Amino acid sequence: MSQNKPDPDGHRGLVVNTASVAAFEGQVGQAAYSASKGGIVGMTLPIARDLAPLGIRVVTIAPGLFSTPLLAGLPERVRNFLGQQVPFPSRLGHPAEYAHLVQALAENPVINGEVVRLDGALRMQP
Repeated sequence: MSQNKPDPDGHRGLVVNTASVAAFEGQVGQAAYSASKGGIVGMTLPIARDLAPLGIRVVTIAPGLFSTPLLAGLPERVRNFLGQQVPFPSRLGHPAEYAHLVQALAENPVINGEVVRLDGALRMQP
């Protein structure tokens, strides 16, 4: 990426990492998962600073409950229950909504070194 031809403002690219809301509200029995996602959150700003001289931005998305192949394997009543835990909209997130955020981050060159929660105001319970 550092070899990309820079645009007129010097931008050469964007790294988008994925963490989880578990980085902030780890659940009982999920210490390792929470710690791994917290590591991604914690490295976002320092790596953004490291890569800034090369014109490369770094951001992290911390999604909440999304309709993924993993959750698709759960019974519908469980998926509905999980979706109802999200304040608004009270449903699981759609992959297209994640993609839309990636596009918005790519299009806004000032967003750098930031972690963006994509969770409908969800706060995970213990």
